[in-house]
Amino acid sequence: MKIVLQRVKSAHVITRQGTSGKIGKGLCLLVGIEKGDTQDDARYLAEKISGLRVFSDDEGKMNLSIKEAGGDILAISQFTLAGSVKKGRRPSFDKAEKPEIAQRLFDFFVQRLQQHNIHTETGIFGAWMEISLVNDGPVTFILSA
Repeated sequence: MKIVLQRVKSAHVITRQGTSGKIGKGLCLLVGIEKGDTQDDARYLAEKISGLRVFSDDEGKMNLSIKEAGGDILAISQFTLAGSVKKGRRPSFDKAEKPEIAQRLFDFFVQRLQQHNIHTETGIFGAWMEISLVNDGPVTFILSA
């Protein structure tokens, strides 16, 4: 599992059906699921993200978790994170998990975040999506399990 985590002032995702997820202050997560990823990986990353101290305290230091800062999460499945551009000019997605398996694991990951009492919204798995966000900092981290 690969996750691009961005601290945001706001973020939303629009699909052909309309706005599917929208948050104010919080984290926007782009989640890529690869072959061999497990529920243990998803559990680990949900736990890590729920406690990650990437929000500023009163002294301006990154010292607060998302729960302490009162933020929300917008989680978006993004299979292209499992892509490789090492050979040729067209990306290879051989490492990406099959959609039906990836969706179950993505849903499990979101449930784990919600079990940490973090309001979490999502895009629509497998849909075309337009993502807008205002990165705060900018603060961006890449996590993997």
